[in-house]
Amino acid sequence: MKAKPHELFTEEGSADVVAASFADTRDPRLRVVLTSLVRHLHAFVKDVLLTEEEWRMAIDFLTRTGQRCSDTRQEFILLSDVLGVSMLVDAINHRTVGTSTESTVLGPFHVAAAPRRKLGDQISLDAKGTPCLVSGRVVSVDGEPIAGAVVDVWQANEDGFYDVQQPGIQPGGNLRGVFTTDADGRYWFRSVVPRFYPIPDDGPVGQLLAATDRHPNRPAHLHFIVSGPGFCPVTTHVFVADSPYLDSDAVFGVKKSLVREFSEVDDVAHAAEFGLNNPFRVLTFDITLQRA
Repeated sequence: MKAKPHELFTEEGSADVVAASFADTRDPRLRVVLTSLVRHLHAFVKDVLLTEEEWRMAIDFLTRTGQRCSDTRQEFILLSDVLGVSMLVDAINHRTVGTSTESTVLGPFHVAAAPRRKLGDQISLDAKGTPCLVSGRVVSVDGEPIAGAVVDVWQANEDGFYDVQQPGIQPGGNLRGVFTTDADGRYWFRSVVPRFYPIPDDGPVGQLLAATDRHPNRPAHLHFIVSGPGFCPVTTHVFVADSPYLDSDAVFGVKKSLVREFSEVDDVAHAAEFGLNNPFRVLTFDITLQRA
């Protein structure tokens, strides 16, 4: 039964009383979200019989999580990721019919102003890691090439860090690039094979993982955001097929359709053609977009 606005707070009717306080909320979606949040939160507190000390610790944890955020680190995104919320929100909002490329989490290290690069450019600026030629096509669900599609890529270096985590150590813009597909919807660039790495675990989220005996590692992957005029953009990864942690990704981001072989090529002439050291690895990753 819906509580009347003048009813006083009781343990039994707590959620009804608080939900009633949102009755005059002008934004209907905000009213729905807040009402559901309160009902689930109050049900949780009652279910576990939360103690005052536990609630104080929870508030302290969330406070420290916010304090750990900076221009180059988003601890709340990490928290959302390790609780599986990021992947659930992504799954609900990017349902496909099995024809377009599946999405996955953005992660906390995307940079909006990544350097624009030409097709074929080298994005590995620190010369670390196994060389890799990355290429593919961006197409519609009908297989038509999407010319002028924007392909934004980024990855960690051989030591398992993104450039923004190591200012002054890695060159700025290392292992990042924004490419534009050609008339056939093709893109290609030179990089290195991604390496598995731990998410930052020196903050509150790392303490949570340690307390629950979970490791902080992500399998090796390369990030993509791909968009084209008239098409729905996709935020995704491609995962290295022989990487550890594919079945225990700390942020639950792995999908079977996104796992790819990084095949080795041992051909001096072929390596020289692309300006790579021999031997090198090859990744082919085609991306299919749905029309908007």
